[in-house]
Amino acid sequence: MSRDRSESTSGSSGRAHAHGRSGGDRGSGAESSAGGHRELDGSPARGGGSAHIDSHIDDPKAESAALRARVEELEKELATLRGELARERGLVSAAAAYLDAPFARGATQVPALVHWRLDGTVTRWSEGAEGLFGWSEGEAVGRRLSDLVAADPVSPQEVQAFNHDAGESFFATTTSAGRTREGDAITCRWTYAVLRDAGGDAREIAAIVDEGDDPRRRERLAHERYQLLLQLVDNSPNVMFIKDAEGRYVFVNRHYARALGRHAVEFLGKDEHEFGATPPNVADAIVAKEREVLASGRPLRYEEVLDYGSQNFYFSTVKFPVRNARGELVGVGGVVREDTDLRRSEAERAALQEQVIAAQREALRELSTPLIPLADGVLAMPLVGTLDRARVGQVMETLLAGISSQRAHTALLDITGVRAVDALVAEALTRTARAARMLGTRVVLTGIRPEVARALIELGADLSGIVTLSSLQSGIAHALRPTERRRAAR
Repeated sequence: MSRDRSESTSGSSGRAHAHGRSGGDRGSGAESSAGGHRELDGSPARGGGSAHIDSHIDDPKAESAALRARVEELEKELATLRGELARERGLVSAAAAYLDAPFARGATQVPALVHWRLDGTVTRWSEGAEGLFGWSEGEAVGRRLSDLVAADPVSPQEVQAFNHDAGESFFATTTSAGRTREGDAITCRWTYAVLRDAGGDAREIAAIVDEGDDPRRRERLAHERYQLLLQLVDNSPNVMFIKDAEGRYVFVNRHYARALGRHAVEFLGKDEHEFGATPPNVADAIVAKEREVLASGRPLRYEEVLDYGSQNFYFSTVKFPVRNARGELVGVGGVVREDTDLRRSEAERAALQEQVIAAQREALRELSTPLIPLADGVLAMPLVGTLDRARVGQVMETLLAGISSQRAHTALLDITGVRAVDALVAEALTRTARAARMLGTRVVLTGIRPEVARALIELGADLSGIVTLSSLQSGIAHALRPTERRRAAR
């Protein structure tokens, strides 16, 4: 409300006039006490006029009536201003909103929550809202908010301006005049967020509502909430701290103090090097990251390994800028989780897994290339699945080792279970046969299906010196015939 005092327009003589005297000219008692023509509080009256007290009025009743008129005018003006109540807005985080917007019924109880669509239709009305405004949930949901509380606290322009990612949990605040169900005037503060659908379009407004005209209750509840948040922080299994812009500790949680065996007060006012809980090289690494946060004004999330001399310690770290109420950068905070035991367990598990894989690989090797003795000097190797270069080498190695150790004169290679015969398989078979012949052993190839035979011909495989039969059974019979055994012996 503007103040337009008469002395601001009349110079020194005007100031004297405002105090009831102009130079040596003093009026009578009424004139002297009234001080001439002047406005009470100097405020222009609504509607273009202004109520004032005429210094020449000698009638006290008239002067009293003028005062009452001015008081009434001021009361009307105040009521109008409350109806158009100036809004105090500012973007705050979820934690700040939690501390700054007290619950209507206590710090540990659900607050007055109201959700409404952009057309004003209420979609949620909590028990706290019922206690604040008097309307029950059944009466409120589905009706327009303005019909219930005589206020539209968030304008369409403010909805459009509130364009923040939901994961950031930002709130804005606004204050408005309103009314309860019984018609009582109430000043409400709305700590609100705009909820959006998957396409990013605003779908509804959600607000925590509180009666904003009892500062003592607000202070008490804010303190209760502070205590709740402090308990949450102190019981975290992670290290939490805040340092000022010079790198000096201003807050540490209980877990940090316990981890170092120090009292929390021992941290305060000391920087990383002065506190001396870490080797100089570790302190240097910690401070370097914090300076990076202060320089950029952005949070950092990273994994770090710190060398404490006897061993390395592993940490998962978040460091973030700390700002005051004006948004100025005043420090850096940290949340640090030690992962040393987890990393060691992971390393041990990885080593054990490698051992298991190696054992499985060896078992699969034996199963995938089994060497079966059928009779004195006769071996069979059934091949199943796909043959790649690694397995081809394994087949040859296993077969030649078995031929040598058992002095076999005949080796059966059964390819009934081989999925496909390509150039690699054909080459492997011929190389294996040539290697076996160098050891004085015949190779009998069994399991030749018509499509396999065609593939071998098309690939130009040299199967000279290899007996080929259609089945393993016929191959066994061929190897065990006395004439064949005598011929092989010669």
